[in-house]
Amino acid sequence: MEPTFRPSRAPWSTQPSLKEMAAEVGVDFDRLIAGLAANRSDTELAAEFGVDCRVIYHLRDHFERYGIHSIMGQD
Repeated sequence: MEPTFRPSRAPWSTQPSLKEMAAEVGVDFDRLIAGLAANRSDTELAAEFGVDCRVIYHLRDHFERYGIHSIMGQD
């Protein structure tokens, strides 16, 4: 094996997309993204969507860690 060879990670994930997660909890995805882009607080967004602050916290955390979409698949 070449010394510069690095094993690559599989190009898929079992993480759902942010859009799927938002839909599951009744949060409008487009408005959520607009709120995140405007740097609105979790409390503000929770009040707008009528959900608990922890729901927005977890959606924001998912966005910051994984982005908008995750590629799902299997070997």
